[in-house]
Amino acid sequence: MSFRAPVQDIAFNIQHLSGWSDLTALPAYADFDLDDVQAILEEFGKFCSEEIAPLNKPGDEAGSHYANGKVTLPDGFDTAYAKCVEMGWPSLPHPAEFGGQGLPRVVGAAATEILNAANMSFALCQLLTDGAVEALLTAGSEQQKATYLEKLVSGEWTGTMNLTEPQAGSDLALLRTQAKPNDDGSYAISGTKIFITYGEHDMAENTIHLVLARLPDAPAGVKGISLFLVPKFMVGSDGAIGARNGVRCVSVEHKLGIKASPTAVLEFNEATGYLIGEAHAGLQYMFTMMNAARFAVGVQGIAISERAYQQALGYAQDRVQSRPVDGSAREAVPIIQHPDVRRLLMRMKSLTEGTRAMACQAAAWQDLGHHQGDKRASALSEFLTPLVKGYSTEMAVDVASCGVQIHGGMGFIEETGAAQHYRDARILPIYEGTTAIQANDLVGRKTLRDGGETALALATQIAETEAALNAGSGEARAVAARLTAARQTFETAVTYLTETAPKDPNAAYGAGVPFLMLAGNLVAGWQLARALLAAEANRDQDPHFMAQKIATARFYADHILPETQTQLTRITDGADSLAMAVFDA
Repeated sequence: MSFRAPVQDIAFNIQHLSGWSDLTALPAYADFDLDDVQAILEEFGKFCSEEIAPLNKPGDEAGSHYANGKVTLPDGFDTAYAKCVEMGWPSLPHPAEFGGQGLPRVVGAAATEILNAANMSFALCQLLTDGAVEALLTAGSEQQKATYLEKLVSGEWTGTMNLTEPQAGSDLALLRTQAKPNDDGSYAISGTKIFITYGEHDMAENTIHLVLARLPDAPAGVKGISLFLVPKFMVGSDGAIGARNGVRCVSVEHKLGIKASPTAVLEFNEATGYLIGEAHAGLQYMFTMMNAARFAVGVQGIAISERAYQQALGYAQDRVQSRPVDGSAREAVPIIQHPDVRRLLMRMKSLTEGTRAMACQAAAWQDLGHHQGDKRASALSEFLTPLVKGYSTEMAVDVASCGVQIHGGMGFIEETGAAQHYRDARILPIYEGTTAIQANDLVGRKTLRDGGETALALATQIAETEAALNAGSGEARAVAARLTAARQTFETAVTYLTETAPKDPNAAYGAGVPFLMLAGNLVAGWQLARALLAAEANRDQDPHFMAQKIATARFYADHILPETQTQLTRITDGADSLAMAVFDA
């Protein structure tokens, strides 16, 4: 099934939901025009459709392979990557100071979605490189920036994030990798890191590893972690690549999905590394990279949802089976005419478009916070980050599963491709922090820390949209009623958490994932409600597209927003049964 980048829907979000005029009022983005942005995304979408997407299924079938310390990627990956770099696509969201094109984050997120929808295994290389760029921009020395950033921004070199170790998992306090000072100011890094995406590959001439490790005098726990830059090949003062460093790939994992993406086990044997920022502040710096990666993984969820939806829609339009239940035809018809297939397709479509719109809003707030110093926007973008990561990825599994269901028995057969989307999607709620880790962040840092202030400020904005809906059409008022009910469940949940956490933290955090799912559902529904208002106001521009936006918002309101009430029941009434749970010895 061929892939078509959803540029029209992405451009609609950028124009009507991101606050584009506020973004282009920032000096950093004053020169960008919406038509130019759409043209860039259309050209990138064409490139991804023609060059990257055709490698998706063959790459899944072939996988990446390890032998004698080297990793070989599927045929065509290296050529496609070289074309990507040559055309400047990796540089889209990065600062012009280091060779980037400096586009707003909403555009960068859109490009991330398009590339991942075309081929997530291929796109993972760029995702981690983008995170490395963010970390160096935040904490790198001027020399480190001058030496490494331009090559990373261009994509000529790639980057990795090295946190996890065999004994540690997500508990970074248990890290054992050591960093011993050398006489020249560098450090000798020794230890083992696992689950390193694109830790070894043959597409770029160098890989820059960002590695968490402990200095000899480091305090115990997370306060004793420092961040180091460890190049695969040493880099001279003139930027030339030198000898191989003391880091080797010893194996790659055999995975359920994303099989073409090499997930490496790396062995550091007194590899030369350079301290990034201050000693013992590594976790703080790595969180910059991690948050960028978490947001990007959420966008990966949207991407897989889009790819699964396009395939399911095409299959439903072509597959002929059974007469319609309303007797409108005597022969079998395409299955898209059957009510439950339409329900499944609309669930896929509305979840995909809702999470896409949520990510667009989050990215816009990120820019306003970063470039304008808008503390309110920063707080709201931080609140939305675990929602983008957690809700979008959980829904990607849901959407991909619906896609398999629409294909019926053929969905369970690998040759159709529907199963690959489901397998690929399953990692998304796990890596870069499981859904429970995102929920703990949402409850602890984003809700309880300020007494629910940011959460309730978000609810106030949603209520303002409800007022606009209630002043509109019958469709708008119907959506307003559902949105109001969902927003009220959110406010009740926030009150419950702030009142319960001091006296029963297990009850509060045990409700974390239901709270994340409630909040993500609400915010995605809110953004679709805003989309409905924009579509009604601009109906004459493209009647068919705008009618789709209105219908999608109404479906989400009727079929998905009511699920917030179920989540509220789990939050407020589920603590006792969770506490009394008994398991076999």
